[in-house]
Amino acid sequence: MSRASGLALTTIVIKEVRRFLRIWVQTLVPPAVTTALYFLIFGGLIGSQLAPINGLRYVDYIAPGVILMAVISNSYSNVVSSFFSAKYQRYVEELLIAPVPSAVILAGYVAGGVARGMAVGAVVGLVAVPFSRIGVESWVVAGAALVLTSVLFSLAGFINALFAKSFDDVSVIPTFVLTPLTYLGGVFYSVDMLPAPWQAISLFNPILYMVNAFRFGLVGVSDIGLATAFAIIVAFVVALAAFALVLLDRGVGLKS
Repeated sequence: MSRASGLALTTIVIKEVRRFLRIWVQTLVPPAVTTALYFLIFGGLIGSQLAPINGLRYVDYIAPGVILMAVISNSYSNVVSSFFSAKYQRYVEELLIAPVPSAVILAGYVAGGVARGMAVGAVVGLVAVPFSRIGVESWVVAGAALVLTSVLFSLAGFINALFAKSFDDVSVIPTFVLTPLTYLGGVFYSVDMLPAPWQAISLFNPILYMVNAFRFGLVGVSDIGLATAFAIIVAFVVALAAFALVLLDRGVGLKS
């Protein structure tokens, strides 16, 4: 990477990090409150009435998935809102006419999304401590699953922002696609608990692999083979990164 590209990347990342830290009451506090409610309702009230899953208390079983839910939604929303705002306010044009490679622009916004995802993950993880007894079975597995998931949904948010033509378009995907996939991704249950047809259908949900990889990293339990889970996650990351670069190079959603 050239010195100019490195400077451009650093500038974009700093801007993105400062953007969500400047309004930390809106970006970091709400996930903590929402997570506390999840643990109080699902873990404390409902979970106390349920049998253990794979040898774990219900609250301990869902804790990794709840943390990952927060990382997914915040990584996605950070990039889609930031890049669409740049389009809407038309200051993205200054970035596009600058001698900055498309890969650097993409990497800068994705890094900003990952930074927010990791910050929210840390906050939510601290909130989970008083409610559950989870530890870290493997720092490497947990860290890799967390970062790759954050990268994947930052890329997805970037693609959504490219296609979006209004603020309504920004909210469609999270509401009608992201939320259902997340709730049906094995966060609150084991896929082994589902009837045979639905077990097979669940395997087409990419979030299932992310949740199980991260769960294995924290509590050592997974419904999916670790190698399979990471292969699926990496494949999605590569595919979305390539797609986003093609769209950016062609100016899709940027040229009028």
